[in-house]
Amino acid sequence: MDRQQNDITVKDSGGTGLQGLADLHTHTLASDGMQPPAENVRIAFNKGLSAVAITDHDTVSGVAEALEAGRKYGIAVLPGVEISTRAEGKEIHVLGYYIDIEQELFLSRLAAQRDTRAARNEAILARLRELGIDITLERVIAGLGRDLKPDESIGRPHIADELVRLGAAADMRDAFDKYLADGAAAYVSPPRITPEEACEWIIDAGGAPVLAHPGLYGDDVLVQGIIARSGFRGIEAYHSDHSAADAARYVAMAEESGLLVTGGSDFHGARQGVIFHGDLGSVNVPAAVLEQLREAAGKRR
Repeated sequence: MDRQQNDITVKDSGGTGLQGLADLHTHTLASDGMQPPAENVRIAFNKGLSAVAITDHDTVSGVAEALEAGRKYGIAVLPGVEISTRAEGKEIHVLGYYIDIEQELFLSRLAAQRDTRAARNEAILARLRELGIDITLERVIAGLGRDLKPDESIGRPHIADELVRLGAAADMRDAFDKYLADGAAAYVSPPRITPEEACEWIIDAGGAPVLAHPGLYGDDVLVQGIIARSGFRGIEAYHSDHSAADAARYVAMAEESGLLVTGGSDFHGARQGVIFHGDLGSVNVPAAVLEQLREAAGKRR
């Protein structure tokens, strides 16, 4: 294994005693990423990271493979998830770390989330057809080039891929700007659970909930209200779509609220040659944050 030279020392793969850097927000084929979970771990290893989190949308089906790869490469893998919620008309994402990926209640709750996502996808595709675009779910799935597993789900990036293939959009960003982003022509946001409920789910599953990329919501008053009434343990201050000013603002907000500061690239892989949102490891935090998250989740060694 060719690892870049670095000064990182990894004492274990469970999150304690780690030095170096960690990317706490990555996606895989289990949701709308482009790589198998083990590949995310390999990339993290080759980039010299000490740790990486697998945080797929509304599923933990990629975590077990990533944990095995973590043992192979000798780096820590955080079992994670990203849950879609809604508050005051905006879609809000909640990250969960160190959840019990085998808890039946949590798995059933995530299954219900994926059912909601499937209904949303059908509504988006119906709107696109109303706009004169010949697109179907079958064509979107065929574009994956593989069978969709029962606990995986289609996301907007998959639909964006098909829009590019059909010539309806120039690239991923164009597809979102024209059709799929909040307020765009085919945007649909179905009823969802609240951020408060997502925090409760994650805590019930033994995990630590973190507010994902607050800068993307464009409303810090809303963000502060969500934080005040939810059981968050941290804020993702560092993110590929946050400016330096954004990061500083959310670090201050976390400190004022007594919350942890986390960060990650929100890596989804490359589509049409463009990495979405950022390259794995390009946004990171000290790996010592893992121990803080473990303690926030009530897990100590």
